[in-house]
Amino acid sequence: MFKRNTAPTESPQPVQAVERITSVLGSGVIWHGSINGSGGVRIEGAFEGEIALRGMLVVGETGRVTCQNVRANTVIVAGAVRGNITTQKLEIRASGRVWGDVITTAFVTEEGAFLRGQIRMEETVELDLEPAPESTPSEAAQAESIAQTPIQIPTTEPAIESTQKIVRKKKSEA
Repeated sequence: MFKRNTAPTESPQPVQAVERITSVLGSGVIWHGSINGSGGVRIEGAFEGEIALRGMLVVGETGRVTCQNVRANTVIVAGAVRGNITTQKLEIRASGRVWGDVITTAFVTEEGAFLRGQIRMEETVELDLEPAPESTPSEAAQAESIAQTPIQIPTTEPAIESTQKIVRKKKSEA
């Protein structure tokens, strides 16, 4: 009457790597500049400049980001972002505020989140990030310099045993 299906209906999906936060800009820190490269970054302080990140960007509840264009694989906003966001996945938490246009493939929002701008959903998003370097040019030059330096192993000289006798003069009694 009822037949149990013994063959699995779904093929096992590959396990995706968990993205991790590798750098933190703490609250109370104000940073002007650029964040480029790969890895996960959490911003709890104030940041102004450029962000082009191969990885995850988390703007914490105390975080304030001002960028013309924020580019990262995944962006989670619990603080404030002023600028356009290009990402594969954007998540705006209940405390999150975004002023800018968004281009993304996946969008998640919680009740209470704020977005002033346009959202353009695409099937794929090109982040135009530079290829991840294995090391920075200065690190590569330093590694090359170290590789060319001959290794000098310090030798410890054995303690020299003294075979000389210490001669002490006696005070002459006069």
